[in-house]
Amino acid sequence: MVKMESITIQVPVEMRKYLEELSPESELRRNALLLYPYILNQSISHGRAAEILGIGKSELLDIYDKLGYSYLDLIQDELEEDLETFRQIKEKCKKTIENL
Repeated sequence: MVKMESITIQVPVEMRKYLEELSPESELRRNALLLYPYILNQSISHGRAAEILGIGKSELLDIYDKLGYSYLDLIQDELEEDLETFRQIKEKCKKTIENL
């Protein structure tokens, strides 16, 4: 069992009804969503987020997938960035060789 702590956050008044008396599944989903921006900016990994939530990484990935945040899409974006970086380096190397 994960050690839990209560905190106070400010939300618009009309949001209150959506945050009260959540089922355990809804609380887990909410907490996973609260961590998602930190995964996106690479402050934490999916694995670390899963540890914080007290679940397995595959369960966390299932939660995000059901919410439309596909792990494979994130990997695809990273691969495209890496490929672009590779192309830029390759072009610089080619120009360097031509200038020799």
